[in-house]
Amino acid sequence: MKKLKEGLLKYYEANQTKVDIAFFLAGFVFDVFTLSETDDILGILQQVLYLALAGFILVYEMRLMIEKRECSPRWNKYWAYAPMLFHFMLGGLLSVYSLFFLKSSSFFSSLVFVLFLAAIMVANEIKSLQKRQGIVRVALYVICVLSFFSILCPVILGFVGLFPTLLALLMTVVVVYGVYRLLLKPTEGEEFLELKRFLKKNLLVPSGTILSLFLLFYSMGWIPPVPLSVQFMGVYHNVEKVDGKYVLSYQTPWWQVWKNGDQDFRAQPGDKIYFFASVFSPASFSDSVILHWYYKDPRAGWMSTDRIPMQVSGGRAGGYRGFSVKQNYSAGEWRVSVETTDGREMGRLYLIVENEEPDPYRTFSLEYY
Repeated sequence: MKKLKEGLLKYYEANQTKVDIAFFLAGFVFDVFTLSETDDILGILQQVLYLALAGFILVYEMRLMIEKRECSPRWNKYWAYAPMLFHFMLGGLLSVYSLFFLKSSSFFSSLVFVLFLAAIMVANEIKSLQKRQGIVRVALYVICVLSFFSILCPVILGFVGLFPTLLALLMTVVVVYGVYRLLLKPTEGEEFLELKRFLKKNLLVPSGTILSLFLLFYSMGWIPPVPLSVQFMGVYHNVEKVDGKYVLSYQTPWWQVWKNGDQDFRAQPGDKIYFFASVFSPASFSDSVILHWYYKDPRAGWMSTDRIPMQVSGGRAGGYRGFSVKQNYSAGEWRVSVETTDGREMGRLYLIVENEEPDPYRTFSLEYY
């Protein structure tokens, strides 16, 4: 057993970057298959445990750097596994948050934020940045803490918006300040000034950068509105509620499975366009979303036409169901965006309206939701 441990440590020292990436991906894959809902208490406790252990490793690593010493011989054999454990937990946390963010937004609105997360993760493994690996790890950890509070605060408060976002930022600042005070030893003179410069460069600057970017991304509408997520949306000729279920009427052939209802909407005189959506939210949630209709003017481009609120209450596994109706419309290209009250897009659906002559023998297929 001793020879096996020595062999594994030797291999790790010779292939540290590859092993770190492997453990990072292992954490990512592990949480892909164990992902729970945002308000699942066991999932929240797992995140707290990961954040606590990763934070301990990060703080202890920085303390060793500050004191310019190595881990004691007694703990050194265990500390050798700390980087692998850190990468596994960070991979697990970022996979959870990336998947939550992706579920809670359309591809178009989340692209920049997800690419930013990917860039930070890649930067942690680039050899040319190894000298600044501590800074990158701090940035990764702060992203995880901020993501945790960005999800937890709306779940507890029961709504999304500016206040939960600012509260998440404040809670992250408290954590960073706590780490700062923990590492700020009571020394004097030049040694104290050197310590403050070290903490500013390696802790405060990367943390402040992440917090500033997060606030910028939020102001641009690029931060997905977790824990809300659109589970289904479609366009129909009629929607009505019968015995607790919604009956959706559509003309699209059954084999066009890539379309949600009548996205190629063949309109006859008197037809209305129904947009149906199912939105997931935690059990304690009570908020509104906006069903935002746009028309593509041949000259002016996309123009907003209607903003219809839909109340969302949590607790239903299949999501809260609702719809909006459009009576006045023109032939051409349309899109409907499901948005939060603060303007963040959760999903969008495109449709094309074509006028046709009345057909008394027209028939519809029915779908129950």
